Amino acid sequence: MKLMDKLEYLVELGGTKRDIAFLIISGLALIVSIFDLVPLPFDAAWIAILLCGVPIILEAVIGLVTAFDIKADVLVSMALIASVFIGEDFAAGEVAFIMQLGGLLEELTVAKARAGIEKLVHLTPQTARIVSGSTERIIPAEEVRIGETLRVLPGETIPVDGVILSGQTSVNQAVMTGESLPVDKTAGDEVYSGTVNQFGAFLMRAVKVGEDSSIQRMIRLVQSADAGKAKIVSLADRWATWIVIIALTAAALTWLLSGEIIRAVTILVVFCPCALVLATPTAIMAAIGNATGHGFLVREGDALERLANVSKITFDKTGTLTFGTPEVIAVCSYGGEDSSLFELAAAAESLSEHPLGKAIVRCYKKSAHKAPLPVEDFQMLPGQGVSARVNGSAVLAGSTALLDSRRITIPAAAAEEAGKSLSQGCTVIYVAVDDTFAGYLVLSDTIRPESAPMIRRLHTLRVQPVLLTGDNEHAATAIARQLDIREVHAGCHPEDKLTWIDSYQKEQAAVCMIGDGINDAPALKKADVGIAMGGVGSDIAVDAADIALVNDEIKELPHLFALSRRMMTTIKLNLTFSMTLNFVAIILAITGVLNPVVGALVHNAGSVLVIINSALLLRWRKQED
Repeated sequence: MKLMDKLEYLVELGGTKRDIAFLIISGLALIVSIFDLVPLPFDAAWIAILLCGVPIILEAVIGLVTAFDIKADVLVSMALIASVFIGEDFAAGEVAFIMQLGGLLEELTVAKARAGIEKLVHLTPQTARIVSGSTERIIPAEEVRIGETLRVLPGETIPVDGVILSGQTSVNQAVMTGESLPVDKTAGDEVYSGTVNQFGAFLMRAVKVGEDSSIQRMIRLVQSADAGKAKIVSLADRWATWIVIIALTAAALTWLLSGEIIRAVTILVVFCPCALVLATPTAIMAAIGNATGHGFLVREGDALERLANVSKITFDKTGTLTFGTPEVIAVCSYGGEDSSLFELAAAAESLSEHPLGKAIVRCYKKSAHKAPLPVEDFQMLPGQGVSARVNGSAVLAGSTALLDSRRITIPAAAAEEAGKSLSQGCTVIYVAVDDTFAGYLVLSDTIRPESAPMIRRLHTLRVQPVLLTGDNEHAATAIARQLDIREVHAGCHPEDKLTWIDSYQKEQAAVCMIGDGINDAPALKKADVGIAMGGVGSDIAVDAADIALVNDEIKELPHLFALSRRMMTTIKLNLTFSMTLNFVAIILAITGVLNPVVGALVHNAGSVLVIINSALLLRWRKQED
């Protein structure tokens, strides 16, 4: 976080603590005033007027003078000044206290994402290795020009977008696609800035550089996607102009007809939208508390309000609906025991740094409860697999390209069976022993057990799930079929996810996006509501989202949707109740039944009932949950 951001945060934090302290002091002063607990040379309510009322009046004056902006604070200011003018100090202090309480609650429901863009910037490669003839030099990445030749060594971040000229490697493209498995690359294949070269060195030609590179485009996507997301506007402020006009008209007419200024002041006090101001933030605060108890960190105060209108939820696959780690789900031996084939494959992969090799070793240890056999002559073959000598036998484990290079034939029956696994989105590792085909292992990303029930409950809530994944068509379709997700879009880059969400929004559909990777950040920003997997997800995804799922328990998603709708019902009940109470109080004020103090107490009772109604949300849970 930059220094200015830190200072801004500290200023905001200090301001919030000061406001809370002022409210506590003002509340105590009002208690002293109404019960006359402490003899003072002045009415204790003046403490609340000064601490809570003066800021309201100043804000109203500034808004009127600078932008002729009529908000609820204009009416409150008039009621405060009129009450003080006729000596009703308690009424003025009580109204100021309630209005500032509502304002503080509204502030506490809003949190700002701070460091997401900066973390993306840190992922931007700083240097590039330029090759010119027999010389090699390192320059800043932003100075690379289109057409220049670059060398990328194992472990380095690719500095610009380009095409491989020579060499074989595997590239971790999680920053762009979100998929955890690296992609094998060779001459002619495209590579992207910000992705990581895992194994072999290669030469590449720069195609897109500077602001046109993939990582820079993603930064701009995150920045632009956030711009269109509106913040909540208080209902009292939306109607403020009409409330002010009606209140002034009613007060003026009552004064003219009755000749009693106290009735006019009472009308102004009663018209102050105290309960209206409390109706929304108290319900949101209660709902946020409920959501926190179910593992959700609500980072934007109005996120639940937006979530209540969502009709589509777009999912990333890897790490969200699945665990994001490959598992060996089948071992198929030809001419031997499956366990022996697994043992040989795990031994051959025991020194591998490739994620698939590590997955085979991990799964073998888990099932056999022992370490793999020792190996000799281990060799990594970038883009193909590994070779090693195990118990005197030469073992190969890898892709069909590896077996083809050694002219090892895969039997037709084995190829057909392996093809079925490939068509279901699985990864197949072929194994040969002493230049003879021995069988194959099937690896697949595994679905979270809670994913299917969660999707079914979303269907019952009339929320349509959509799969947006960077994975291939076969893997995406296989996962979607198992989870009853009827709309699937595979091979999605960050721009593609953004485009799909934008198309839904143009069709007037409110969209929620849930993801975990850096590549999901633009979509999380663009969606009406973004939910990030807080446990397995990247910090950048969490910073981009409105809500973070802290413990990755996606089974709670339907509860969050139901809670948001319940919250909106509560807000509507609060508004209906407070408006009805105000209407009755206004009639009584016009007829002279209420004076300013009693009117303020009626407001107080209405505000308390609104808070109680909202508090019921804290423990709410839908019956079928």
